[in-house]
Order: sequence, then C-alpha cells, then structure tokens
Amino acid sequence: MPGRRLVTSSAPNDASVEAARVASARSELDLLLCLQYAPEGVLIVDPQGRVVAFNHTAEALWNRPRAQVLGRPLGELADAEVRDDFLAHCLHDSGSGSYELLTHDYEGAARWLAVSAARAPQHYSQLQVLFVRDISAQRARDARMRLLSLALDSSDAAIVVCDPELNILYVNAGFSQVFGYAESEVLGHLPSSVLTGPGTDMQTVQHTRERVRAGFGHQTDILAYRKDGTPLWATLVATPIAGEDGSQQHYILSFTDITQSKMHEVLHKNVLDALVREQPLVEVATLICKEVERIAPQLMAAIVSVDGSGRLQPLAAPSMPVRFGETMSNMRAGPRAGALGTSIWRGKQVLVLDPRTDPLFADYMGLVDHVQLGTCVATPIKSSSGRVLGGFALCYRQVREPLAWHLRLIELCVHLCALALEREQTRARVHQLAFYDSLTGLPNRVMFSARAEQALAAAEHQGMPVAILFVDIDRFKRVNETQGHAAGDGLLRDIARRICDTLGVTDLVGRQAGDEFVLMLPHCSAEHAAGVAERLLLALAEPVVVGQMTLHPSASIGVAMFPEDGTDIETLLRHADLAMFRAKHEGGQSVRYFSSDMNRMAQERVAMETALREALHRDRLQLHYQPQLDSQAPHALYGVEALLRWEHPNLGAISPARFVPMAEECGLIDELGHWVLREACRQMADWRLRGIPVPRVAVNLSANNFADPQLPVRVEGLLAASGLQPADLALEMTESVMLSNPNAVLANLRQLQASGVLLSLDDFGTGYSSLSHLHQLPVNELKLDMSFVSDLEHCQTSRTLTTSVLRIGETLGLHTVAEGVETEAQRAFLARLGCRVLQGFLFAPALPAAALEHWLQGRAPALPA
Repeated sequence: MPGRRLVTSSAPNDASVEAARVASARSELDLLLCLQYAPEGVLIVDPQGRVVAFNHTAEALWNRPRAQVLGRPLGELADAEVRDDFLAHCLHDSGSGSYELLTHDYEGAARWLAVSAARAPQHYSQLQVLFVRDISAQRARDARMRLLSLALDSSDAAIVVCDPELNILYVNAGFSQVFGYAESEVLGHLPSSVLTGPGTDMQTVQHTRERVRAGFGHQTDILAYRKDGTPLWATLVATPIAGEDGSQQHYILSFTDITQSKMHEVLHKNVLDALVREQPLVEVATLICKEVERIAPQLMAAIVSVDGSGRLQPLAAPSMPVRFGETMSNMRAGPRAGALGTSIWRGKQVLVLDPRTDPLFADYMGLVDHVQLGTCVATPIKSSSGRVLGGFALCYRQVREPLAWHLRLIELCVHLCALALEREQTRARVHQLAFYDSLTGLPNRVMFSARAEQALAAAEHQGMPVAILFVDIDRFKRVNETQGHAAGDGLLRDIARRICDTLGVTDLVGRQAGDEFVLMLPHCSAEHAAGVAERLLLALAEPVVVGQMTLHPSASIGVAMFPEDGTDIETLLRHADLAMFRAKHEGGQSVRYFSSDMNRMAQERVAMETALREALHRDRLQLHYQPQLDSQAPHALYGVEALLRWEHPNLGAISPARFVPMAEECGLIDELGHWVLREACRQMADWRLRGIPVPRVAVNLSANNFADPQLPVRVEGLLAASGLQPADLALEMTESVMLSNPNAVLANLRQLQASGVLLSLDDFGTGYSSLSHLHQLPVNELKLDMSFVSDLEHCQTSRTLTTSVLRIGETLGLHTVAEGVETEAQRAFLARLGCRVLQGFLFAPALPAAALEHWLQGRAPALPA
C-alpha cells in the first residue's frame, strides 16, 4: 500500500521495540483502512506535491483509478485555469478553510468539490492531508435559491416568509418597494404589527390568521399601510408550508397592490349598478362618497351640482357636518367661493393646501374651523360637451400634499359623477318632455290634469270652491298664417308669461294645446274668478313685440266652477271649453260662464258632426249648380259653380256657413273637398255624355286641399276617369291659401295651370295683401265679392272699389266674375264697366242638376251652339 512507504524506523531490534513497531504498524494500518473507506475523499501529498494516498471516495469523486493518480503531481487533478489557486490553497494554506473547486472528472463531467487542507500530525508533518467533499448538489441548490431570490426580488408583489409563530423571516425587494420598509426593520416582527393601520379590518386579519394556522390557503383584499402611514389596498394570498411531520413550518404571504383596480372595481361596479337600477341622484352621489371614504379612510368626499345661475346644490357629503351642506346651499360659484365654488367657476381643478391661510376660504373661516378642514382638492364635473354640471371635492383632515393615487381616484370619481349628473339631466329632460310643454315650460295636459285632480280632492275635503278657466287666443291661426310660426311661438311664450304673472302662487296653469291655456284657481268663488278673468283679458290685450312686428292679441275665456259644473277635472275642462267657445262665437275678447244650455248646444254640435260624417260617407250630400253668364254674348252660359248642400233628415237644410266651418274644426274639410271634386267631375261627365251644353264647372277647395301635394295627381286622375278636358274644370281659391305653406301651394297651382285646369281667385278684394299676392298667383280669373256688388246702387265706395277690381283684372288680362248680382241696376252697372261674367239670383239660384237642366232648356235660344 502507498501508506507503507510513509513508515520508516531505525529502532533497535529487540523484543520491546519490535512489539512497539508491530503495534504502531497495526495502528497505522487501521488508520489507513479508515482513510481508505472514509465517506470523504482523502488525499495525502508529499512535500514535492505528489499524491501518495488517494482513497476510494476520491477515486469516485474524480472518476479516476488510484493507480493513475498515485505518484502524480496534485495539480493534475485541477483544471488548468484554476490549478495555481488550487495548489496554493492545498499546499500552503492549511487550516484556512474550505476551498471550492470546479473540476472535471476523467470523462469530462463537471463537478464542484469542497477541499480542506491540513498538515499531518507529528512525524508526518511534512505531508499534507486533503479532505474532499462533493458539493455539486449543494451548489445547485444554492444556485436555485439565488435564482428564486432574484425572481422574488424582481416581482412587483411583496413576499413575506414567516416562521411557525408568524414572525417574519424573509422579505423580498418588492416588499420594500411596496411598503417602504428595509428587511432589517421587519425581521422578527408579526406582519400585522407593521402593515396594519386605523382603516384595516382586523376581523379580516384574524380570519386570515386562523385559516392559515389550520393549514388552509386564504386570499382576501385588505387595507394595509406603508411605513409613511399612507394606506393602500392589497390582495393578500397566504399559503401555509407543512413539514414532513405535517406541522406548519412556514407561511408565505404575498401582497399585491390593487389600489387602482380596487377603485375601479368598487366604484365602477357599485355606482354603475346604482345607475342601472335608476337610483335617485342623491343616493348615487352618497354611494360614491362612501366608497371613496372606505377606500381612503383619511379622506372626506363631497359632491355638489350647480344650476344655471351658478348656485350650488349639495348632493352628498356623508362625513361632513350639517353646517357644510348649509353653507353649500347658500353658495354661488365665484372667484373666492372656497375650493368647490371656485373650481366650478374656473372650470378647472383647484388645490387648496391650507384653507386657513388660502384667500379662497377667507369668507368661510367659520366653516373651516367647524369642519376642521385640511388640504382640499376640488374638481369641476363636466358633461360630455364640456358644460360644468357640478363639483367633486376630496378633503384631508390635515394639511399635506395630495397623494398621486388620490388624484387618480378623483379622476375616476369625477367621471362617474358626470355619468350620474348627465343621466339625471336626461331623466329630467324626459320628464320635462313628458309632463311639460316644450315651448312655454308650463305643465302639459297630463301634468295639469294630475295636479288638478289632487287639488280637487283637497277642495272636496275642505268644502271649498274651485274655478277652472279655459283661455283661447283669438285669431291665433291668422298670426301663424300671416306672420309665420316663429311669430306665433313668440306670442305663445309671451302669453304664458303674462298668465303666470297675473295668477297667485297657489294657482295652477297649463298649456292644453295649440293656443289654449287652462287655469285652476283653488279656493276661488265665481265672483273672484270673474275678477281674475277680467285682469287676464286686460293683460293679454297688451301689444306684443315679436321680432320686428307688433301684435295685438286678445283672448276668449270660459269658466267652469267646482262642484256646480262638475266634480272631476275632465268634466270641468270640457265645460270650461264650451264656455270659451261661446265667448269666441260671440266675438271674442270676453268671458263666459258655463251653463247647461251650452252643454246641450255642445251635444247638438257633436251630433251634427257625427251626422255630417255619416252624410259624407253615405253620399247624402248634394251639389247644386249656379249658372254664370257671359255678359258680352247675350247672356250665354259661361259655366256653373258647384255649391255644396246638406239636407239633414231631422234638421232639414243646413247652411254651408254652418257645417263647412264645423268640417274644418273636426278635420273633415279635406275629405269634403275630395268628395265635391269627385262629384262635380262625375256630373260634368254625365252632362257631356247626354249632350247638355255646360261649358265648365267651378269647384271651391279649401286651403288644405290646395296644400296637398297629391292634388295635381288627383285632379288629373279624376279628369281622365271622367273623360273630361282640363278646361272643363275650374278650381276656386281664396287669397288665404297662400298664407299657409305658400311654396307647396304655389307649386300645385303652377302644375294645375300648366295642365290646362282653370284657376279662379274667389272673394278678391276682401283678403289681406291682395295685390302683393296676386302677381304671384297663376290664376285665370278674379271673382268680385258679393259684398261689393250688393252696395253698388247706394255706396260710392263700393262702386269705386268695384271699378278698381275690374281694371286690375283687365290690366292683368284676367276675366272677372261678379257674384251676388240680384238687381237689374247692378247688372247694368257691371256690364257698362265691362265685367265679363255675372252670377246671382237675378239669373238663377243654385239649382240641383236636374233643375239646372230644366233651366237650361228654358234658355235654349241663348245657349252657345
């Protein structure tokens, strides 16, 4: 064995010495055997640096047989790049500790070895003993631990490792970044002793502790605190680590900063849910403030809205004292109106670091001291269009610089407040449109009726009278027709204002429809109602300036009394409407009270409307035809005018002057015009078929008919179906057709004239702006109104006007038809002036078709060939 070469002796060869030698040799042999099979690698190196001993473990460590190593230089066992360091440590630094060597075995496999050097004892001191351990696995574990530590330190999460008693053993770099503590400041402490604060839910902390001690993982959101005292929301994940015996050896706690996501989660979810559930604005605002104060307990939140005049209206300030809301209610936005009022006035965020010294709070020092306000940040709440809707304020309880995440919290809250305020305004607009008149701002019929029913119930309980007034503007339609709808709208707005100014604070007013207003006067006798009505007439009769025009309105007022004239609002309104209709029928600018006779007349009118509809739909109406004679052709027939007649089965003949206006009011006038046109064409076609020589038929149509874009097509279709020529038909109109929708009317008239249909201007000289409209109208003839003709014999003015009309027609190349000729003197005067066509009772009344045929037969010699 190599060890034997290490043993030398020069002792005497006697028995005792020999015994000692044998004993020493045996001891040496035992030692060598121990070294040979030691669990560590053992190498012995002589003074020349050669390996003289290399045990089995060393063979395994270097993966080399001993025979290849013994007697070889020690340096051959190390890689060339570390050989010098290896030799220096092994041969010269005995007792200096372990040296770690990365080497490669016989087959080239890398291995980490820990080498410790020591001098051999006593007489072997010239030898160096090396002890070698394989630390590859340990180095791998250390590398993994370093990698794990590096990974933990690079994580944004704060990682804490605790012992079985939950004392901190380790924290990563993320912990220091999140909470601001150095590792040395927290080692040995409980996490709850360094990370909690006044806003932390300690029940959550205790529940988490109990869960992990029981061996369960647990996750929760918790309000923690940094070293500087600032709070943050974190998601805590706690994981217990059990030992081999099943006991809890360690606990790993992970904290992730979720402050911003918590803001979004809590505020967005809860506030948007509240908006979806249509919760009132004050409740939504209070929810926002409370959620903010829960997320950031050291803050106080407040929300206000602002009206059009700049007055603030507190919506929510749950942590503020009552005095804060009272002060806000009396505040207007302005340049020195605290933080909130000033931010609204400026339209941008305002930071007041110390309200006690800031001039913005100079007028509100009492509030500052009472509320103990610290730093305030106020931000205007703006709509999507940029209009300021209100303000949001976050106030600290002490003076300090605002935190960055608090400023981000403000941005989020302002956005949610804008959603809530815009939704409220949209809801208010919908309510306004549903229950208020958009033009005047007065309650509409639905709202008025609902409030009136409540007032009537109270009046019935108290036994008090109530007056209902129905106000209608006289000749309002004429204003729209002559001055345009803009002027009409301006008049209605002014009328509404005057009515409101005349009434008391307990009176109720609404716009019923169009030019109709309704009023309720609680605790009002008939005598008092008369006084109010008279004051209204005077107020409404004052001139109104609309644009460049001065209008002179008047009104008709009907009055119905509760409970005499009805006990519900619908009945009272109907009866007041009937009284108003009587006032208007009697000339307007007056007041009438409802009576039972009016109700009877109204019922008769409704019955007549029903009968007219039935007569129209069942062809019970008739056309009579009045001849028109040519004064220049020995009274030859020029044409006939179709005039509508109605014979009621019970009431007998009803005058057109009575039922035509009724048709206009109840919406039958268009249908009535269509029927007359269709029947006249049918009759004309029948006369043509039978050879009855009627040159043409003239039909009166309403302004609505002439504004109908389908009129030219309808006329063309009727003429074609009847086999008539366009010149067989004349359409008569009044000047008022141009006052409503003139562009559509003028387009129809031009199309009709271009087709060959004759157009006649009826009642010329009695309308407004006759000459100004005449040059625009594509007409073929003028009809002189019978009011001029009837006074020809007695009135010079009538003769002058008649002469003027005839000269106008002559100048424009138009035929003139004189209506209402009843005497020979009238005929003679008109003939001398050259009036071409005459029509009137002097010649014939309006006759049924058969009677007209008989009349024509009696005048056969005068008829044209």
